[in-house]
Amino acid sequence: MSDSLAVFHGHFGRVCLYSMDRQMVPHGHREGHLVFHVQGPPAQMVVGDRAWPLSPGQAVAISPWHAHYYKPLHMTAPTLALVLYIRPAWFLEAARCATASLCFGRPGIEATDHLARLVVGTVQAMLDPDREDLLLEDRLCALSQAAFDQSWQWTDRGSAFVGPEPPRRDFRVRKAMKLLRERVGEIVELDAVAREVGLSRPHFYKLFRTQVGLTPNLYLNALRMERAIDRLAQSGEAVSDIGFDLGFSSQASFSRFFIGNGVVPPSAYRRSVHVA
Repeated sequence: MSDSLAVFHGHFGRVCLYSMDRQMVPHGHREGHLVFHVQGPPAQMVVGDRAWPLSPGQAVAISPWHAHYYKPLHMTAPTLALVLYIRPAWFLEAARCATASLCFGRPGIEATDHLARLVVGTVQAMLDPDREDLLLEDRLCALSQAAFDQSWQWTDRGSAFVGPEPPRRDFRVRKAMKLLRERVGEIVELDAVAREVGLSRPHFYKLFRTQVGLTPNLYLNALRMERAIDRLAQSGEAVSDIGFDLGFSSQASFSRFFIGNGVVPPSAYRRSVHVA
C-alpha cells in the first residue's frame, strides 16, 4: 500500500514524500507539479496521452490543470518520490523571472547533479523530526526555478523564454468554473451546468477541456481534493464528516476517491502533514 512519509504545507504550496506502489487515476490541480525519483524501482508519469520516465536521473514536470497520473512499472517494491505542488502565485514572487503563468515547456526533466543535491537535502530535512529546516522554501524555489528553466531550454522558444501569458477563457467557461466552485459539496449534474451557461453538452465539454486543460469532471474532482486537503490539514474534523460534506455517501467511498487522486488514504495524509 502506498504511504505518506512526510508532508509540508506552506506559502509555496505542498511538498510530499510518498512511497508509491499503486496506479492513480487521471487527475489535475491548480498547482505546478514536480515529481522526483528518490529510490526504488523506476515508474512513469502519464501526462496527457504520453508516458514520461520517473527514474534515477529523470524527473517529471506538469503544468497546472494538465491531466496526469502515476503508473508503477514494478509491483515488487514501492517507489519513493519527492512530489512538489507549487503555487503559481508563490513562484511568481520567488522566481527570478516568469510571467503570470507557471507553465512548463515540456514534462521531461533531467535530474542534474544540482537538482539531485537539492532533492537529497529536502528529503533528509523532511525525514528528520528534530530538525527545523529554515532553508526549505529556498530549496524548493531553487528546485522549481531550475526545472522551469530547463523545461524551456530544449524547446523552440529557448531557455530565455519566461512562459506563456495567462490563458484567456470564454465567459461561459468562467461561469461554469464559478458554478462548480460554489457547488463543490453538492451532487453536481454537469448537463445542468452546461445548460446554465448556454451550451450543449458536447460543446460544453469540448470548450471546457480546451480552455481549462481538464474535463469538467476532473476539474470538479480537483476542487474536492483541494477542499479535503485543506480541512485535513487545518482542522480536527472527522474524516467521515469531511467526506460527507464533499458529497460522498460513506467514508469508504471518500477514501477510495482520495487514494486515487492523492496517493494515500485521508487519515494517512493527516498523520503526516506539517503546516508552516
